[in-house]
Amino acid sequence: MSFLLSGFGWFDIFLFINILLVLSVVFLEHKNASATWAWIMIMLFVPIVGFILYLLIGQDLRKRKTFSKKEEEDNFLALIHRQQAVFDFNLGAYSNPLITSYKDLIHLHLSGHEALYTEDNEIELFTDGCSLFKNLFKAINNAKSYVHIESYIIRDDGLGNLFKDLLIKKANEGIKVFVLYDEMGCFGNSRKFFGEMRKVGIKVSCFFRSYIPFIKKRANYRNHRKLCIIDGEVAYLGGFNIGNEYIGLNKKFGYWRDTHMKLTGSSVHLINLQFLLDRRFATGENLSLEAYIPSEVVTSSGHVGMQIVSSGPDSKYASIHNGYIKMIHSAKQSVYIQTPYFIPDDGIMTALKLAALSGKDVRIMIPNKPDHMCVYWATYSHIGELLESGVRCFTYENGFLHAKTIVVDEEICSVGTANFDIRSFKLNFEINGFIYNKGISQKLAEIFKQDLKLCEELTLEKYKNRSLVIKFKESISRLISPIL
Repeated sequence: MSFLLSGFGWFDIFLFINILLVLSVVFLEHKNASATWAWIMIMLFVPIVGFILYLLIGQDLRKRKTFSKKEEEDNFLALIHRQQAVFDFNLGAYSNPLITSYKDLIHLHLSGHEALYTEDNEIELFTDGCSLFKNLFKAINNAKSYVHIESYIIRDDGLGNLFKDLLIKKANEGIKVFVLYDEMGCFGNSRKFFGEMRKVGIKVSCFFRSYIPFIKKRANYRNHRKLCIIDGEVAYLGGFNIGNEYIGLNKKFGYWRDTHMKLTGSSVHLINLQFLLDRRFATGENLSLEAYIPSEVVTSSGHVGMQIVSSGPDSKYASIHNGYIKMIHSAKQSVYIQTPYFIPDDGIMTALKLAALSGKDVRIMIPNKPDHMCVYWATYSHIGELLESGVRCFTYENGFLHAKTIVVDEEICSVGTANFDIRSFKLNFEINGFIYNKGISQKLAEIFKQDLKLCEELTLEKYKNRSLVIKFKESISRLISPIL
């Protein structure tokens, strides 16, 4: 062996080892091509260190059964199958007039994603943090049985401590409180913050806790869901995390523009079911879900029809991603999108281009300021490509836009936690409501139109006149965007 290596210097050996490591990524991991190329470039430009980063955050852990699919209870699957039969043979069982037009989208979520359709729901929309948290705190204060919280970020700051104190108060009153947070999202919080909750009996759990400091193999997989369920009667779902910046107290971002929902009806049980699945997964509890699964779905009230759709690394299909594509393809007149991060894959890009080229009014609203620089410039790179196809883009100038919404033809819409980026589609645990209701869709479209008054349009002419420095930032950011 020493004879074989005698003609090589240490640099040659180092280079040879790095090439072997790069090849291992190409041949042993079955990623999409863009993500593979992004990691190869990092490993070539930052030898060895790049491979260590790949081991920590780049591997597809699904193959290693890190995400074992949670077993669904038999009666829930039976309910899914019964509803599939109704959609195949008896749409008249539902009162929603939009059912016929969007049967395929509903069936997609039902068959591929086990997302029950319910239409006995009521929805209240919130776009302002102060209004939302005033309403949420009041609802928690009125809790009679339990409060379930799941949030990507719960800051150890002013608002976060008010939230903590309220939960402690309810726990002292005998209310069962369970908090589930993401370790990456809550990085930097003091141990005392969650410790004070635990002292009074609040069950606090971390999703994907790392037990070795600074080494977190699952750091690339994050629980991005934001849920609150109170007594099984009301639920909150949307883009707001819990912290000062979400009520406009961060000077960098200013006013925080987001979208959140307050829900009542059967959808609450389905949101709670997802929370309990996440809780069971995070804690390893032998938690029976039978009591939380409805024996039948109410279909006669005829208020707001919707599906609660979850997706993540444990999903067989990219549920929310597929729903977005199906919605865009179904458009006859308009598509309005709000997202803080826009790094889509080819499927989303093609759908938007085809819609615009077919004469549909396609508009995308993004922030005018970054909270993550690479993501910001990667967003602009993708937007520039769409402008050439007739898609219109607007930058929100009144603070920071964090809403994750899409409205199609002012008939159907989606609100939730998923951004229009690869991370939300493939790496994060997300949850969205897909809503089949003209009233809610028109409200969301009107909110979009009001926000346009606070925007500047990014025209193709403006985009083409950007500086060489910005073009360079976009190129580098787009190159690594599949792993952002």
